[in-house]
Amino acid sequence: MGRPLAARGRSVPAPLAVLLALVLALLAVPAPPAHAAAPGGPASSVDAYWTAGRMEAAEPVVVKGQEPSPPRPSAAPVPPSHPFEGLPQVGTFFWTDGTNTGRFCGGTVVRSPHRNLVVTAGHCLRSPDPKKYLSFVPQYHDGRKPHGIYPVERIYLDQRYYDLGTDGGARWDYAVVRVGPREDGARVQQVTGGFDLLPYPGYDHPDVRLIGYPGSSDTRYPQPLDCASSTHRYTSTDPAAPGDFLEIPCAGYIGGTSGGPFLVRDFGGYALIGVIGGYHTGGDTPDISYSSYFTLDTALLYLHAVRGDTPAAPRTAT
Repeated sequence: MGRPLAARGRSVPAPLAVLLALVLALLAVPAPPAHAAAPGGPASSVDAYWTAGRMEAAEPVVVKGQEPSPPRPSAAPVPPSHPFEGLPQVGTFFWTDGTNTGRFCGGTVVRSPHRNLVVTAGHCLRSPDPKKYLSFVPQYHDGRKPHGIYPVERIYLDQRYYDLGTDGGARWDYAVVRVGPREDGARVQQVTGGFDLLPYPGYDHPDVRLIGYPGSSDTRYPQPLDCASSTHRYTSTDPAAPGDFLEIPCAGYIGGTSGGPFLVRDFGGYALIGVIGGYHTGGDTPDISYSSYFTLDTALLYLHAVRGDTPAAPRTAT
């Protein structure tokens, strides 16, 4: 970001200027557009397809590293995680890939004018492979769909993430997803509520809530994991995956937890400051997780999704 913007003779810090500009842009957003044809199909068909058995059998998009955690600079133990029944605003995307294998990844409902946006990790949905029955299940747990199911209409990723890949583009490992209404016409945020999306949140937070959906053959109808920990700045030492990331220690975040939210308290309840992904698609060990840092790029992607602009896409070879 460049220089701070000026306001009545005073400089406005860059992050605040971004938020002010975003608010002004949102005020100019037109009425909700007509629903696009959802790639996942209408709500009735995805609801019928995603039975408890199929959701339980779905596999993670990527397998998070299983290597032992490196020694920590302090003697403090890694905070534990524990399963719980989840939050209405946090859930799971489900789809079937080109081999007809069920896949899943976490997502979080964020507040938006049309009440239809969910944020996840970019690597969850970057692949151009077919995504049949692609849909979002808020607060999925124990094979249940407690708030219904919402078919995906559009997926917004930064063009640089498509171009540079999961390592080279690790700084942009997030996606904003527009979902259609469930079968009775209700929009997801109307049903579950949503969290604020917070660009430029800072790196050091003493009290962060990390939620993730694990994938394990030893867990039947897995519940999400919950953990309270702190974040700090991690600067990559891998030249193939450059950037600064949020880093958080929380035990047991294995494959499947990608896209899960980093949450901090704010005046509206919680704010979303990151999603499991970024550096090495979320980390090389189950006890240390990462997120791309939310910036102006994140805010602009959100605005594109609110406006219903045409999403970026993989470039075709020439």
